Amino acid sequence: MRDDYIKEAQKVITDPNILVNVVSRRVKQLRHGNRPLVESLEKLNLEDIALREIIEGKISYEIGE
Repeated sequence: MRDDYIKEAQKVITDPNILVNVVSRRVKQLRHGNRPLVESLEKLNLEDIALREIIEGKISYEIGE
């Protein structure tokens, strides 16, 4: 994973545990054939795609009770 993407994503999701869970869940979705919500000219791994989606506000999350 790219450090600059991690730092930017941490500005959106400040809790590191939640960030890891959101990225993990999104990577699973991408592995199962879901299309990326962002476009890139460079080849990104699935973790970086998930981080870019968070940075660009394409992914939201809710905390259950």
